[in-house]
Amino acid sequence: MTTVAGVDSSTQSCKVIVCDADSGEILRRGQAAHPGGTEVAPSAWWDALCTASAGLLDGVDAIAVAGQQHGLVALDAEGTTVRDALLWNDIRSAAAAEDLITELGGPQAWTDAVGSVPVAALTIAKLRWMADHEPDLADRTAHVLLPHDYLTWRLRGGESGYVPEPTTDRGDASGTGYWSPGTGGYRDDLLALGFRGRTPALPRVLGPADAAGRTPSGMLVAAGTGDNAGAALGLDIAAGDVVVSLGTSGTAFARTDHACADPGGAVAGFADATGAFLPLVCTLNAARVLTSTADLLGVDSAALEALATQAPPGADGVVLIPYLCGERTPNLPHTAGSLHGLRPDAMRPATIARAAFEGMLCNLADALDRLGDVVAAPRRVLLIGGAARSPLVADIAAQIFRVEVTVPEPNEYVALGAARQAAWALQGGAEPPAWHPRTVADIATPSDDTIGRRIRAEYRKARLALYG
Repeated sequence: MTTVAGVDSSTQSCKVIVCDADSGEILRRGQAAHPGGTEVAPSAWWDALCTASAGLLDGVDAIAVAGQQHGLVALDAEGTTVRDALLWNDIRSAAAAEDLITELGGPQAWTDAVGSVPVAALTIAKLRWMADHEPDLADRTAHVLLPHDYLTWRLRGGESGYVPEPTTDRGDASGTGYWSPGTGGYRDDLLALGFRGRTPALPRVLGPADAAGRTPSGMLVAAGTGDNAGAALGLDIAAGDVVVSLGTSGTAFARTDHACADPGGAVAGFADATGAFLPLVCTLNAARVLTSTADLLGVDSAALEALATQAPPGADGVVLIPYLCGERTPNLPHTAGSLHGLRPDAMRPATIARAAFEGMLCNLADALDRLGDVVAAPRRVLLIGGAARSPLVADIAAQIFRVEVTVPEPNEYVALGAARQAAWALQGGAEPPAWHPRTVADIATPSDDTIGRRIRAEYRKARLALYG
């Protein structure tokens, strides 16, 4: 049997699966935690990958890594990390992003150039922050990598003192702010703009089925990609599908055959892992809204869901604005979450719990609206991520999104997409291998159009009262 491995190196953990290269059947799994925080030593990701894959990779023919996007990994000429990596959710670069927008001539200039408008998450904003606040470290930086690039490089033997050529792919490169999905090339002028005139070496951009090289033991290493592109490949999304992922962050994305651009900046015009494109809207707050509310109420996730079912739709007028860690869409990096509509008869754990579910999903509904500005209205939403495992989430989502919501059987879709890419690199061909279809755990449909409209109207009213 030919086997391949897929790695999901996310913000919170590293997950590794080993699959049959022909069918996609998952044969083995492993997992290890990542450190918390918004800056992390890249070596911690490597240590987690080694732990998660221990005993799994014997006889594996190819491997690929799908990783959290945007993070800044800076290496010196010898391959030593210059500083801890700044992650996508580190908002210290928010002011730098605003400066970059102005310096190039506004949002339209950025969407014309690279399909996305800088926000704190994008790598180019982090480079500007580093150039302005740590110029000595910026001067030492010889290579700029993304998290998945770093792990792909380490798999190929890269380490301090040995620097094989770093590589990346279209999907992850499109989230940097200095690579254009439309032209398929780097914008060295924007790199220099972001890094105050410095132009460190950037990874070579590989095609979807290209190989980055081999491990020291001879295992093929595929190009890898970003986590959302990995999930899209693992789900094998089709025209009319929109994926809403409820992980640490929330994302809404669709696959298109043409590059997309949103001058408003909400939709990032990313590339995908197949040669097509992946317009995407990202929020900073998704599943964390539920876990934080559970902590507030002193219950676990199952009890939080049980509480929420005891309150009616609309949570008796209680509205949670879920900007707990600031927000990326809308671009409000320094805001905080808030509760509205608190009256004596509504101040109950059940209403607070219900408001958490509805607030999280109203925020994602806003993201779907923004995505709808550049792609056709979805025929269905595929709901994935940790929070999607709650039946209540699917039911509320169908009402608020006002479209059929399909929940695929819970699986590691990011890692599965990486494994599928590894099989593609191993087998060759114009298309990724046709693995067996994913099973469906749940389908929810809107039962009453007025419910979702009413919940969203109250949410918008509360949001506008705060932010205009």
